[in-house]
Amino acid sequence: MRLLCLSNGHGEDVIGLRILQALRRSPQGSQLELAALPIVGEGRVYRAHGIPIVGAVQAMPSGGFVYMDGKQLARDLRGGLLQLTRSQLQTVRQWAQQGGKLLAVGDIVPLLFAYWSGADYAFVGTAKSEYYLRDEQGWLPRRSWVERLENWAGSVYLPWERWLMCRDRCKAVFPRDQLTSMVLQRWAIPTYDMGNPMMDGLEPTGVSFPIDLDSTQAGLRILLLPGSRSPEAYENWQILLQAVSALVMALGNQRQLVFLGAIAPHLDLAPMQRQLEQFGWRVNATDPRVFDQYRSRLVVTQTGFNDCLHQADLAMAMAGTATEQFVGLGKPAIIFPGAGPQFTPRFAEAQTRLLGAGVTLVDPPSGVVTAVQSLLQDPDRLQWIQANGVRRMGTPGAADRIADCLWQSLLQSFDAQKF
Repeated sequence: MRLLCLSNGHGEDVIGLRILQALRRSPQGSQLELAALPIVGEGRVYRAHGIPIVGAVQAMPSGGFVYMDGKQLARDLRGGLLQLTRSQLQTVRQWAQQGGKLLAVGDIVPLLFAYWSGADYAFVGTAKSEYYLRDEQGWLPRRSWVERLENWAGSVYLPWERWLMCRDRCKAVFPRDQLTSMVLQRWAIPTYDMGNPMMDGLEPTGVSFPIDLDSTQAGLRILLLPGSRSPEAYENWQILLQAVSALVMALGNQRQLVFLGAIAPHLDLAPMQRQLEQFGWRVNATDPRVFDQYRSRLVVTQTGFNDCLHQADLAMAMAGTATEQFVGLGKPAIIFPGAGPQFTPRFAEAQTRLLGAGVTLVDPPSGVVTAVQSLLQDPDRLQWIQANGVRRMGTPGAADRIADCLWQSLLQSFDAQKF
């Protein structure tokens, strides 16, 4: 049995990997030939975990965020996007002709690839949620008639996307949350509410921090999430440090503040450390990962992401998936619009709709003081944020649940046809 996972972005690659790993762990896993085709990027996360890449892959200038800016699309076209797409379409067609099935993870792009292959396929919809348009009480208020037009299709998934999900060859659709599943069930779509794999694999790893974060003297612990894309993350770090400075000036004499900078492993720490020094932070004499300013401390780590998620009380964020995961743990995040290409004002505003009460959009960064004080003085709001996060992001174990469903809906049908 052969299964090819199509994904279009780093976050989608991670989700695809988790599902493939769950399939590999299953009792029938030894019968499966698993492979991946990352439509965006080089699929390093797959390679690192022993999933072979088939077909051509290439990192594009936009990093996959062409929908944020038309200029990004133009850069990708100059970088060979059309030639890459043609080659990848040939790969999925060949995979189908050899009897393989497909798992599309992401948005309409991998879904179109899967449909075009001619094979049976399943779809994990990571990019869209009904929460962008509505919540459990009804349609969200929008600021302009142009924004209100987004409701015209009756779902965040447009008619042509739903058409691809209604085909006989589409054996299963896994939306990212229960609300989206309920809406898609209005049409003849094989929808399964299995949860969101983004919340899998977030258990603490036991990474040792240079300061005792469990101590009652650790103070308010604030996670800093600048994102993982270079060079955008360095620009986001500058904005986050402006917010940090505002907090230190306003609250640093009242209580100890501990900032946890969760930096992606592939980013260069040197320019970020220089930025810290420019904002008045001094390297601790005993550990170069710790920076001091007045009574406040800032710890930088490139290995303790999961542990930071669990240790922090709140986050100041300019990230996509990482912010969603933090809110999914029932914790509040304060976000700031950036220059992009990912974390633009448009993206930040959309994230407030996606995550609801879990996020507060602040602009300019100095407004963070009021936002933090408001959160700390409202325990009822914090309790509501906790429930909101679980409802919108789901509980751990989604990858295993999706894998079990894939055996029943996609892979078992393949086995029956083969024999």
